[in-house]
Amino acid sequence: MTAAQRREQLISVGRTIFAERGFQATTMEDIAARAGVSKPVVYEHFGGKEGLYDVVVDREMNALLDSISQTLTGGHPRQMLAQAGMALLNHIESQADGFRILVRDSPPGSASGNYAGLIGDVANQAEYILAAEFRKRGLDPTLAPMYSQMLVGMVSLTGQWWLDVRTPDKSEVVAHLVNLAWNGLSNLESDPETPA
Repeated sequence: MTAAQRREQLISVGRTIFAERGFQATTMEDIAARAGVSKPVVYEHFGGKEGLYDVVVDREMNALLDSISQTLTGGHPRQMLAQAGMALLNHIESQADGFRILVRDSPPGSASGNYAGLIGDVANQAEYILAAEFRKRGLDPTLAPMYSQMLVGMVSLTGQWWLDVRTPDKSEVVAHLVNLAWNGLSNLESDPETPA
């Protein structure tokens, strides 16, 4: 194997084990044994378990951000909410191991980002969309940061819940998510559908 191929193999092995066991329960011995190499080979490529974890988390965060960013095609804010919710659930469905890594605690002092930081970044982006919508409706746009945190938090926690239960179907989950976010508790529709 070339050095680049070995590095990719170790990233793949690390990703699998971190998803199965979490950061704390994973050891360098586990990674080396599953990759069929000695521990010094892992140290040579990443400097330790933290270095490998940082690379895995960075890749997972970028993949999730790309998944969400590519699906936000604009349109009505209600449609954008549905697009973001569906993108998250599609990502969870296709990259469950990677998502598990993101939602677990990162190691203390880790240089890599964490899921909370990622969600904060998404909320900051949503803030601008909400502020514009608030202005159109005559609402106070200075409240947009608070509402964006609430909205993104609701979507994020729903995704974490759905990771383990996988029911109802993701399109139904998104329809109910949008129903609650858009209509509020006092105006819930009895049989919501995902906006087209």
